[in-house]
Amino acid sequence: MAKKTTQQAVDIGIAQKDRAAIAEGLDALLADTYVLYLKTHAFHWNVEGPMFQTLHLMFETQYNELWLAVDPIAERIRALGLPVHATWAEFVKRSSIDERAGVPDAMDMVRELVKGHEAAARTARSIFPRAEKGGDESTVDLLTQRLQVHEKTAWMLRSLLA
Repeated sequence: MAKKTTQQAVDIGIAQKDRAAIAEGLDALLADTYVLYLKTHAFHWNVEGPMFQTLHLMFETQYNELWLAVDPIAERIRALGLPVHATWAEFVKRSSIDERAGVPDAMDMVRELVKGHEAAARTARSIFPRAEKGGDESTVDLLTQRLQVHEKTAWMLRSLLA
């Protein structure tokens, strides 16, 4: 019979209660990021029309960035000593971004992605007070990076609608 090991307690200078609150917020950001990744990738596959080439390539750049973002968010949750809730059901429950049935036209795709990036920015921003209260500079840095990406991407997408 295999010997069961116990995990050593997390002692990184952030109280357990604060780590739990921060991880809960990061779980929501992870869900937003994953749902937005999938939506962006689906739009990449399905976009049509006169702006096909531009949007197809733009969406590809965006979904690749989102894909690379999920790991640092999930790993920060783990570094805080908490589990990552990473099933599709958990993502849908925790995300502030709605799923999309069907295939919208190209400009509706852009509008939906603007809303998605703005929602992810709001989620990231909502975690700052928890991270600051806990003295969690690593999470603050991660959130700052995510905010920069989501706000810039929303701006670039909105520019297509002008």
